[in-house]
Amino acid sequence: MEQFKGLTSALYVWSESDAKDLEANVQKISEVIGTASVENIDRLSQTTHSKSSFDLIFFASTPSSPSNYECALKLLKPGGKLFIQNVSDISAVSSELKLQGFVNPTENDKNVTVEKPKYEVGSSVKLSFAKKNPAVAAVWKIDNDEDEETIDPDDLLDEEDKALPDPESLRVCGTTGKKKACKNCSCGLAEELEAESKKKAGVDTSNAKSSCGSCYLGDAFRCSTCPYLGMPAFKPGEKVELGETY
Repeated sequence: MEQFKGLTSALYVWSESDAKDLEANVQKISEVIGTASVENIDRLSQTTHSKSSFDLIFFASTPSSPSNYECALKLLKPGGKLFIQNVSDISAVSSELKLQGFVNPTENDKNVTVEKPKYEVGSSVKLSFAKKNPAVAAVWKIDNDEDEETIDPDDLLDEEDKALPDPESLRVCGTTGKKKACKNCSCGLAEELEAESKKKAGVDTSNAKSSCGSCYLGDAFRCSTCPYLGMPAFKPGEKVELGETY
């Protein structure tokens, strides 16, 4: 009992099988701790003692029901000790005590001592998982009292970036995505490219003849392959010279 010196309140729990040692055991506890309360194990769940009342609970023998461990846990103060005498299966009892919430088991011969955790059963504490890293926060912190160097948005673009693109560079075929007519072109790009190609090649119109007789009226009356495409209207029989286009 010397290991319990310094404790101030104790509860001795007895059963019919160890009733003969009741007076002697209570005397031993009282010599170390002082006056000890006594309770029969069959009435432990109905005890009138308040929760967290004792520094030590002494079981004279191994309880037959794990519910007695649960009662003892409630009656002990946080950090209080539970002592069980004459344990028949120390390994099984130690495992059951851990399951009930006791900690720090120690075994000595046929005796087992465990502790109630240093907090009350059912107590809670708020845990914060959203703590900010102060080192990271300091990197992005801007002190309004100091002048901070900022970038002028007008310096992000130069005059070349602001220039509008050449409209001709935007003339692309909707199918190919390039300035190249598709096989079944119907937007007029095929005719335009063909006319441009003929102009660049310097079309020889010296022997050109009109198959429709309407070439002189202007582009509105000319065929898609007319050598006069792009030229102004002229009088019938008037000599027209096609210059090179670059």
